[in-house]
Amino acid sequence: MTGYADDLALAHRLADAADAVSTARFRALDLRVESKPDLTPVSDADTAVEREIRALLATHRPGDGLLGEEYGEQPPAAPGGRRWVVDPIDGTKNFVRGVPVWATLIALFEGDRPVLGLVSAPALGRRWWAALGAGAYAGPDLAAGTPIRVSGVTDLADASFCYSSLTGWEQAGRLDAVLQIMRDSWRSRAYGDFYGYMLLAEGALDVMVEPELSLWDIAALVPIVTEAGGTFTDLAGRPAPAGSGPDEISAIATNGPLHGDILARLGRPAER
Repeated sequence: MTGYADDLALAHRLADAADAVSTARFRALDLRVESKPDLTPVSDADTAVEREIRALLATHRPGDGLLGEEYGEQPPAAPGGRRWVVDPIDGTKNFVRGVPVWATLIALFEGDRPVLGLVSAPALGRRWWAALGAGAYAGPDLAAGTPIRVSGVTDLADASFCYSSLTGWEQAGRLDAVLQIMRDSWRSRAYGDFYGYMLLAEGALDVMVEPELSLWDIAALVPIVTEAGGTFTDLAGRPAPAGSGPDEISAIATNGPLHGDILARLGRPAER
């Protein structure tokens, strides 16, 4: 194990606490759901999970910064310092409709680099994690994890292609390119949110793309995909997460051999 062993153990403790809160509220008849200013839903489970994680980090890592989807950046990280980035429930729309594909995402940054990621999907009975230089793993908990690895597929005609939604690609002006990739692929499915990236890391599919994300959507996914041997960039080919703001992030994640082809089809020049 690398120098992030203690942080990874803590991340699992955070996930255990988050899972206890979220599973108790999943499919609850009294679940409260409101709309945020951007019209996306937020449930009482989202806010409760983030509060629980914040309380634990305040105790165990009081010197670290923290950015959460629901309560923002508090405390801020020191310049170039450590910062935890948390999405309390990724897949809230699934959560509030009773679909079991949702997860808590936990990442640790050193400066601008994500060095640790953990994804916990308790309704699926599955957890994925990675730390820089330590490989990627999946399993029920830290003690029972097994290594995961991306596929070796080299031709798009043999590849399973995954995307978030066609609407997003239409708004990004790349719907025709996405549809052509779907035609040229062996198989295409829209698993969405964190799940496509985790299936990629496990070698169950070969490409996952999204045109617009927030930092908390992607932070935990990058170390898992890359430590599993995959490649993760934005649409301009820059190592993810990249962008001029927290809500201006895009993603092309592949098993590696397919990355150049997908980037050529969907990519855009880097902003000057």
